[in-house]
Amino acid sequence: MSERRAPDWLTQWEYAHRGLHSDGVPENSLGGAEAAIAAGLGIECDIQRSLDDFPMVFHDWEVDRLTGQSGNTGSFLANELESMRLEATEQTPVRLGRLLDLVDGRVPILIEIKSRPDYDPDPTSANVQNCLQNYRGDFAVMSFDPRVAIWFRANAPDIPCGLVMREDEIGYTRTEAERRKAFEQAQPDFLAYHIAALPNPWVAMLRAKGLPIIAWAMASPECRARALDCADVLVSEGEGLA
Repeated sequence: MSERRAPDWLTQWEYAHRGLHSDGVPENSLGGAEAAIAAGLGIECDIQRSLDDFPMVFHDWEVDRLTGQSGNTGSFLANELESMRLEATEQTPVRLGRLLDLVDGRVPILIEIKSRPDYDPDPTSANVQNCLQNYRGDFAVMSFDPRVAIWFRANAPDIPCGLVMREDEIGYTRTEAERRKAFEQAQPDFLAYHIAALPNPWVAMLRAKGLPIIAWAMASPECRARALDCADVLVSEGEGLA
């Protein structure tokens, strides 16, 4: 657990999961970002790395689900990704810099850097940090991978950095031992926890000690009501929005 205090703005907002997406407005799109801003919501987004090392606002490791094309996201150049259509709309994947230009400090942004065990997240972390150097709005970074928090703590300690966790078969922290180890490695400024695993005695203890807890991703009124009792921040979508 980090000894420093997370920024006050972090817990003063609700965040739209992958932007405020809906029918005709794809996830992680500029349209979804504009919709979130219009609704008075912060924006949570995902970052993948293009073949030429640009941080792209995109969730999946493959382009298939969202673009109708096929292939690994990281095997395409940034301009190739930007030429693809998201869910048969006019929206396209964009570089992080374009999202920052659009938001322009109007709402805060939570930036999740995607990673996995066979992947080196350091170049992505460095490229994200480079994009953020001159950005004047509120933002924080986070990842399932504790190596991201380690990188930011060493190279950009002024940037708030959180750890994302879930307890099911997906991700890094399927067991309690893995969760404790990742937490100790990351020393996060906040913890983003999957709503399916909340409430949780360990998370409640960390929250009682002052660590901000983000619950994600609320997709129903039931999940929302549960999260309001055990978390400080909600990342929501669909019917989970107020």
